[in-house]
Amino acid sequence: MSDSPERITNSKEKPEDRVDYALRPGSLAEMIGQEQIKENLQILVDAARKRKEALDHVLFYGPPGLGKTTLAHVLANEMGVNIKVTAGPVIERQGDLAAILTNLRAGDILFIDEVHRLGRAVEEVLYPAMEDYALDIVIGKGPSARSIRLKLPHFTVIGATTRLALMTPPLRARFGAVYRLDFYGQAAMEQIVRRASVKLGVDAEPEGVTEIARRARGTPRVALRLFRRVRDFAQVRGDGIITNALADQALDLLNVDPLGLDDIDRRVLRTIIEKYAGGPVGLSTIAASVSEEQDTIMDVVEPYLLQLGFLERTSQGRVATQLAYEHLGLAMPQGKQKKLL
Repeated sequence: MSDSPERITNSKEKPEDRVDYALRPGSLAEMIGQEQIKENLQILVDAARKRKEALDHVLFYGPPGLGKTTLAHVLANEMGVNIKVTAGPVIERQGDLAAILTNLRAGDILFIDEVHRLGRAVEEVLYPAMEDYALDIVIGKGPSARSIRLKLPHFTVIGATTRLALMTPPLRARFGAVYRLDFYGQAAMEQIVRRASVKLGVDAEPEGVTEIARRARGTPRVALRLFRRVRDFAQVRGDGIITNALADQALDLLNVDPLGLDDIDRRVLRTIIEKYAGGPVGLSTIAASVSEEQDTIMDVVEPYLLQLGFLERTSQGRVATQLAYEHLGLAMPQGKQKKLL
Protein backbone atom coordinates (compact mmCIF):
# COMPACT_ATOMS: atom_id res chain seq x y z
CA MET A 1 0.00 0.00 0.00
CA SER A 2 1.22 3.52 -0.74
CA ASP A 3 1.96 5.88 2.16
CA SER A 4 -0.96 8.14 1.30
CA PRO A 5 -4.22 6.95 -0.24
CA GLU A 6 -4.71 7.82 -3.88
CA ARG A 7 -7.55 10.27 -4.36
CA ILE A 8 -9.55 11.45 -7.35
CA THR A 9 -11.10 14.87 -6.97
CA ASN A 10 -11.98 17.88 -9.09
CA SER A 11 -11.41 20.48 -6.38
CA LYS A 12 -8.27 21.80 -4.74
CA GLU A 13 -7.76 20.87 -1.10
CA LYS A 14 -7.79 23.63 1.46
CA PRO A 15 -5.23 23.73 4.31
CA GLU A 16 -8.00 22.87 6.78
CA ASP A 17 -8.84 19.77 4.72
CA ARG A 18 -5.25 18.60 5.19
CA VAL A 19 -5.61 19.13 8.94
CA ASP A 20 -8.77 17.00 8.89
CA TYR A 21 -6.91 14.18 7.11
CA ALA A 22 -4.13 14.36 9.71
CA LEU A 23 -6.69 14.04 12.50
CA ARG A 24 -8.34 10.98 10.98
CA PRO A 25 -7.75 7.65 12.72
CA GLY A 26 -5.64 5.10 10.86
CA SER A 27 -7.34 1.95 12.12
CA LEU A 28 -10.64 0.70 13.54
CA ALA A 29 -9.00 0.49 16.98
CA GLU A 30 -8.21 4.23 16.85
CA MET A 31 -11.73 5.11 15.70
CA ILE A 32 -13.85 6.75 18.40
CA GLY A 33 -17.57 5.99 18.68
CA GLN A 34 -19.88 3.92 16.41
CA GLU A 35 -18.96 0.82 18.44
CA GLN A 36 -21.41 -1.61 16.85
CA ILE A 37 -20.45 -0.59 13.32
CA LYS A 38 -16.75 -0.91 14.22
CA GLU A 39 -17.29 -4.44 15.52
CA ASN A 40 -19.15 -5.45 12.38
CA LEU A 41 -16.48 -3.91 10.15
CA GLN A 42 -13.69 -5.66 12.09
CA ILE A 43 -15.39 -9.01 11.43
CA LEU A 44 -15.79 -8.06 7.75
CA VAL A 45 -12.07 -7.17 7.49
CA ASP A 46 -10.83 -10.23 9.40
CA ALA A 47 -12.97 -12.57 7.29
CA ALA A 48 -11.75 -11.02 4.02
CA ARG A 49 -8.13 -11.28 5.19
CA LYS A 50 -8.54 -14.95 6.12
CA ARG A 51 -10.02 -15.75 2.72
CA LYS A 52 -7.46 -13.47 1.02
CA GLU A 53 -10.29 -11.77 -0.83
CA ALA A 54 -11.36 -8.20 -1.46
CA LEU A 55 -13.84 -6.70 1.00
CA ASP A 56 -17.50 -7.01 0.17
CA HIS A 57 -19.09 -3.79 -1.12
CA VAL A 58 -20.03 -1.48 1.77
CA LEU A 59 -22.60 1.33 1.99
CA PHE A 60 -22.58 3.98 4.74
CA TYR A 61 -25.53 6.32 5.19
CA GLY A 62 -26.56 8.98 7.67
CA PRO A 63 -26.28 12.74 8.28
CA PRO A 64 -23.15 14.53 7.00
CA GLY A 65 -20.00 14.78 9.14
CA LEU A 66 -20.35 11.51 11.05
CA GLY A 67 -17.32 9.71 9.57
CA LYS A 68 -18.40 7.96 6.36
CA THR A 69 -15.32 9.12 4.44
CA THR A 70 -13.09 8.43 7.45
CA LEU A 71 -14.36 4.85 7.71
CA ALA A 72 -13.62 4.28 4.02
CA HIS A 73 -9.98 5.36 4.55
CA VAL A 74 -9.75 3.26 7.71
CA LEU A 75 -10.94 0.17 5.82
CA ALA A 76 -8.33 0.78 3.13
CA ASN A 77 -5.64 0.99 5.83
CA GLU A 78 -6.92 -2.16 7.54
CA MET A 79 -6.85 -4.09 4.26
CA GLY A 80 -3.51 -2.62 3.18
CA VAL A 81 -4.83 -1.46 -0.20
CA ASN A 82 -5.12 1.78 -2.16
CA ILE A 83 -8.28 3.87 -2.06
CA LYS A 84 -9.51 6.02 -4.93
CA VAL A 85 -11.95 8.74 -3.94
CA THR A 86 -14.57 10.30 -6.16
CA ALA A 87 -18.16 11.56 -5.90
CA GLY A 88 -21.42 10.84 -7.68
CA PRO A 89 -21.74 14.26 -9.38
CA VAL A 90 -18.12 14.05 -10.66
CA ILE A 91 -18.79 10.90 -12.71
CA GLU A 92 -20.86 12.42 -15.50
CA ARG A 93 -20.38 9.88 -18.31
CA GLN A 94 -20.02 6.13 -18.60
CA GLY A 95 -16.49 6.66 -19.93
CA ASP A 96 -15.50 8.51 -16.73
CA LEU A 97 -16.41 5.49 -14.61
CA ALA A 98 -14.83 3.06 -17.08
CA ALA A 99 -11.54 4.97 -16.85
CA ILE A 100 -11.57 4.75 -13.05
CA LEU A 101 -12.51 1.05 -12.97
CA THR A 102 -9.83 -0.03 -15.46
CA ASN A 103 -7.16 1.60 -13.29
CA LEU A 104 -8.09 -0.36 -10.17
CA ARG A 105 -5.89 -3.18 -8.92
CA ALA A 106 -6.94 -6.33 -7.09
CA GLY A 107 -8.33 -5.49 -3.64
CA ASP A 108 -8.41 -1.72 -4.23
CA ILE A 109 -11.24 0.37 -2.81
CA LEU A 110 -13.29 2.80 -4.87
CA PHE A 111 -15.00 5.27 -2.54
CA ILE A 112 -17.98 7.07 -4.07
CA ASP A 113 -19.29 9.94 -1.97
CA GLU A 114 -22.86 11.12 -2.63
CA VAL A 115 -23.45 7.82 -4.40
CA HIS A 116 -27.17 8.62 -4.69
CA ARG A 117 -26.28 11.30 -7.27
CA LEU A 118 -24.87 8.88 -9.84
CA GLY A 119 -26.61 9.14 -13.22
CA ARG A 120 -28.71 6.19 -14.41
CA ALA A 121 -26.44 5.56 -17.40
CA VAL A 122 -23.39 5.46 -15.11
CA GLU A 123 -25.18 3.09 -12.73
CA GLU A 124 -25.78 0.66 -15.61
CA VAL A 125 -22.00 0.38 -16.02
CA LEU A 126 -21.49 -0.02 -12.27
CA TYR A 127 -23.94 -2.93 -11.87
CA PRO A 128 -21.90 -5.61 -13.72
CA ALA A 129 -18.68 -4.14 -12.33
CA MET A 130 -19.86 -4.66 -8.74
CA GLU A 131 -21.59 -7.99 -9.32
CA ASP A 132 -19.50 -9.79 -11.95
CA TYR A 133 -16.30 -7.71 -11.88
CA ALA A 134 -16.77 -7.04 -15.57
CA LEU A 135 -17.00 -3.93 -17.71
CA ASP A 136 -19.31 -3.93 -20.73
CA ILE A 137 -18.15 -1.58 -23.48
CA VAL A 138 -20.10 -0.86 -26.67
CA ILE A 139 -17.89 -0.25 -29.72
CA GLY A 140 -19.30 1.48 -32.79
CA LYS A 141 -22.79 2.79 -33.51
CA GLY A 142 -25.91 1.57 -35.24
CA PRO A 143 -26.09 -1.91 -36.83
CA SER A 144 -22.33 -2.38 -36.64
CA ALA A 145 -22.19 -1.74 -32.86
CA ARG A 146 -20.91 -4.62 -30.76
CA SER A 147 -20.40 -5.19 -27.06
CA ILE A 148 -17.12 -6.26 -25.47
CA ARG A 149 -16.85 -7.50 -21.89
CA LEU A 150 -13.60 -6.69 -20.06
CA LYS A 151 -12.70 -8.56 -16.88
CA LEU A 152 -11.87 -6.41 -13.86
CA PRO A 153 -9.84 -7.37 -10.80
CA HIS A 154 -11.85 -8.05 -7.64
CA PHE A 155 -12.23 -4.65 -5.98
CA THR A 156 -14.48 -3.02 -3.38
CA VAL A 157 -16.96 -0.19 -3.81
CA ILE A 158 -17.65 1.83 -0.66
CA GLY A 159 -20.57 4.19 -1.10
CA ALA A 160 -21.61 7.05 1.17
CA THR A 161 -24.90 8.89 1.10
CA THR A 162 -26.96 11.24 3.23
CA ARG A 163 -30.11 10.32 1.27
CA LEU A 164 -30.56 6.55 1.22
CA ALA A 165 -34.12 6.87 -0.12
CA LEU A 166 -32.81 8.49 -3.33
CA MET A 167 -30.67 5.48 -4.21
CA THR A 168 -32.17 3.14 -6.79
CA PRO A 169 -33.10 -0.30 -5.37
CA PRO A 170 -30.84 -2.20 -7.86
CA LEU A 171 -27.79 -0.20 -6.77
CA ARG A 172 -28.63 -0.49 -3.08
CA ALA A 173 -29.05 -4.26 -3.42
CA ARG A 174 -25.50 -4.66 -4.74
CA PHE A 175 -23.94 -3.56 -1.46
CA GLY A 176 -23.32 -6.57 0.76
CA ALA A 177 -22.95 -4.56 3.98
CA VAL A 178 -25.11 -1.53 4.78
CA TYR A 179 -24.55 0.57 7.92
CA ARG A 180 -26.29 3.65 9.30
CA LEU A 181 -24.13 6.14 11.21
CA ASP A 182 -25.83 7.96 14.09
CA PHE A 183 -24.94 11.07 16.06
CA TYR A 184 -22.19 10.60 18.66
CA GLY A 185 -22.69 10.76 22.43
CA GLN A 186 -21.09 13.37 24.67
CA ALA A 187 -18.32 11.05 25.92
CA ALA A 188 -17.25 10.14 22.37
CA MET A 189 -17.32 13.80 21.30
CA GLU A 190 -15.06 14.74 24.22
CA GLN A 191 -12.60 12.00 23.21
CA ILE A 192 -12.56 13.33 19.64
CA VAL A 193 -11.86 16.92 20.77
CA ARG A 194 -9.23 15.72 23.26
CA ARG A 195 -7.51 13.67 20.55
CA ALA A 196 -7.48 16.71 18.24
CA SER A 197 -5.90 18.88 20.93
CA VAL A 198 -3.10 16.32 21.44
CA LYS A 199 -2.53 15.87 17.70
CA LEU A 200 -2.34 19.63 17.09
CA GLY A 201 -0.35 20.35 20.25
CA VAL A 202 -2.97 22.65 21.77
CA ASP A 203 -3.35 22.92 25.56
CA ALA A 204 -6.99 22.39 26.52
CA GLU A 205 -8.45 22.09 29.99
CA PRO A 206 -11.06 19.31 30.52
CA GLU A 207 -13.84 21.88 31.00
CA GLY A 208 -12.91 23.58 27.70
CA VAL A 209 -12.98 20.24 25.89
CA THR A 210 -16.40 19.46 27.41
CA GLU A 211 -17.81 22.83 26.31
CA ILE A 212 -16.70 22.36 22.69
CA ALA A 213 -17.98 18.77 22.60
CA ARG A 214 -21.33 19.80 24.11
CA ARG A 215 -21.95 22.34 21.33
CA ALA A 216 -20.75 20.13 18.45
CA ARG A 217 -24.23 18.63 17.81
CA GLY A 218 -22.95 15.05 18.05
CA THR A 219 -20.96 15.46 14.81
CA PRO A 220 -17.16 14.97 14.65
CA ARG A 221 -16.75 17.27 11.65
CA VAL A 222 -18.48 20.09 13.53
CA ALA A 223 -16.43 19.36 16.66
CA LEU A 224 -13.14 19.68 14.76
CA ARG A 225 -14.30 22.88 13.05
CA LEU A 226 -15.33 24.45 16.35
CA PHE A 227 -12.11 23.28 18.00
CA ARG A 228 -10.02 25.06 15.34
CA ARG A 229 -11.99 28.28 15.79
CA VAL A 230 -11.70 28.14 19.59
CA ARG A 231 -7.97 27.47 19.22
CA ASP A 232 -7.68 30.64 17.09
CA PHE A 233 -9.63 32.62 19.71
CA ALA A 234 -7.43 31.26 22.50
CA GLN A 235 -4.26 32.30 20.67
CA VAL A 236 -5.52 35.81 19.86
CA ARG A 237 -7.63 36.72 22.91
CA GLY A 238 -5.99 34.48 25.53
CA ASP A 239 -2.74 32.73 26.34
CA GLY A 240 -3.31 29.82 23.94
CA ILE A 241 -4.90 27.54 26.54
CA ILE A 242 -8.51 26.52 25.90
CA THR A 243 -10.41 27.03 29.15
CA ASN A 244 -14.13 26.68 29.80
CA ALA A 245 -14.66 30.47 29.95
CA LEU A 246 -12.62 31.06 26.81
CA ALA A 247 -14.41 28.29 24.87
CA ASP A 248 -17.75 29.73 26.00
CA GLN A 249 -16.79 33.21 24.74
CA ALA A 250 -15.49 31.90 21.43
CA LEU A 251 -18.56 29.77 20.72
CA ASP A 252 -20.92 32.59 21.69
CA LEU A 253 -19.07 34.79 19.21
CA LEU A 254 -19.69 32.09 16.56
CA ASN A 255 -23.43 32.17 17.40
CA VAL A 256 -23.36 28.54 18.54
CA ASP A 257 -25.69 28.17 21.52
CA PRO A 258 -25.30 25.70 24.46
CA LEU A 259 -27.15 22.94 22.56
CA GLY A 260 -25.07 23.43 19.41
CA LEU A 261 -27.73 25.26 17.39
CA ASP A 262 -26.29 27.86 15.05
CA ASP A 263 -27.88 30.79 13.25
CA ILE A 264 -29.57 28.77 10.51
CA ASP A 265 -31.02 26.26 12.99
CA ARG A 266 -32.61 29.06 15.00
CA ARG A 267 -33.82 30.84 11.85
CA VAL A 268 -35.59 27.67 10.71
CA LEU A 269 -37.28 27.24 14.10
CA ARG A 270 -38.25 30.91 14.33
CA THR A 271 -39.61 30.85 10.79
CA ILE A 272 -41.86 27.89 11.59
CA ILE A 273 -42.99 29.41 14.90
CA GLU A 274 -43.29 33.12 14.10
CA LYS A 275 -44.25 33.14 10.41
CA TYR A 276 -46.31 29.96 10.23
CA ALA A 277 -47.74 29.70 13.76
CA GLY A 278 -45.60 26.67 14.64
CA GLY A 279 -46.57 24.70 11.54
CA PRO A 280 -47.33 22.48 9.82
CA VAL A 281 -45.36 24.04 6.97
CA GLY A 282 -43.73 22.47 3.90
CA LEU A 283 -39.98 22.08 3.47
CA SER A 284 -39.90 24.15 0.28
CA THR A 285 -41.67 27.03 2.05
CA ILE A 286 -39.20 26.92 4.95
CA ALA A 287 -36.24 26.87 2.55
CA ALA A 288 -37.58 29.87 0.60
CA SER A 289 -38.29 31.78 3.82
CA VAL A 290 -34.74 31.40 5.17
CA SER A 291 -33.06 31.67 1.71
CA GLU A 292 -31.43 28.25 1.90
CA GLU A 293 -31.48 25.19 -0.33
CA GLN A 294 -34.00 22.46 0.52
CA ASP A 295 -31.17 19.90 0.58
CA THR A 296 -29.32 21.95 3.21
CA ILE A 297 -32.40 22.07 5.43
CA MET A 298 -33.11 18.35 4.97
CA ASP A 299 -29.55 17.02 5.29
CA VAL A 300 -27.88 19.41 7.74
CA VAL A 301 -30.54 21.18 9.83
CA GLU A 302 -33.44 18.75 10.19
CA PRO A 303 -31.66 15.62 11.47
CA TYR A 304 -30.29 17.37 14.56
CA LEU A 305 -33.52 19.26 15.29
CA LEU A 306 -35.40 15.96 15.06
CA GLN A 307 -32.82 14.34 17.33
CA LEU A 308 -33.36 17.07 19.94
CA GLY A 309 -37.14 16.73 19.66
CA PHE A 310 -37.51 20.33 18.46
CA LEU A 311 -39.18 19.37 15.19
CA GLU A 312 -41.81 16.90 14.06
CA ARG A 313 -42.42 15.61 10.55
CA THR A 314 -46.09 15.20 9.74
CA SER A 315 -47.98 14.43 6.53
CA GLN A 316 -48.89 18.14 6.30
CA GLY A 317 -45.36 19.43 6.91
CA ARG A 318 -42.90 20.36 9.69
CA VAL A 319 -44.17 21.29 13.16
CA ALA A 320 -42.21 22.96 15.97
CA THR A 321 -42.57 21.19 19.33
CA GLN A 322 -42.97 22.66 22.80
CA LEU A 323 -39.25 22.00 23.43
CA ALA A 324 -38.39 24.31 20.52
CA TYR A 325 -40.57 27.09 21.96
CA GLU A 326 -38.94 26.67 25.38
CA HIS A 327 -35.41 26.71 23.95
CA LEU A 328 -36.08 29.96 22.09
CA GLY A 329 -37.77 31.46 25.16
CA LEU A 330 -41.14 31.73 23.43
CA ALA A 331 -44.56 30.89 24.80
CA MET A 332 -46.50 28.23 22.94
CA PRO A 333 -50.11 29.28 22.16
CA GLN A 334 -52.67 27.49 24.33
CA GLY A 335 -54.51 26.01 21.37
CA LYS A 336 -51.26 24.63 19.98
CA GLN A 337 -50.48 22.86 23.24
CA LYS A 338 -53.84 21.08 23.24
CA LYS A 339 -53.41 20.03 19.62
CA LEU A 340 -49.98 18.48 20.37
CA LEU A 341 -51.38 16.67 23.41
